[in-house]
Amino acid sequence: QVQLVESGGGLVQPGGSLRLSCAASGSILSIRVMGWYRQAPGKLRELVARITTSSNTNYADSVRGRFTIARDNAENTVYLQMNSLKPEDTAVYYCNVNGVLSNFQGSFDSWGQGTQVTVSS
Repeated sequence: QVQLVESGGGLVQPGGSLRLSCAASGSILSIRVMGWYRQAPGKLRELVARITTSSNTNYADSVRGRFTIARDNAENTVYLQMNSLKPEDTAVYYCNVNGVLSNFQGSFDSWGQGTQVTVSS
């Protein structure tokens, strides 16, 4: 009922930048929290950043000051601007969106398919 389409991953050198995008579509009445998570090989999935309807943000300590999350409520899209990338930022990045479905269908909590970010020289 809700589809998330991610884009923007790729290969970048240390110190470089990437911008991830995630667009939500489907039977959406409203969106609450939008966020980005990542999972590196052999590690658990972890929160990178999230943003609420009122644009309150939370960041993992490891990315604070380097990454910026933003959302476009009109387009149901969330962005993650990643600067000063480090090799340890290498992971699959997943978009997560939760909110309320239209037509009294209840709530939703959806995940994107993941996009690979590789930071290497």
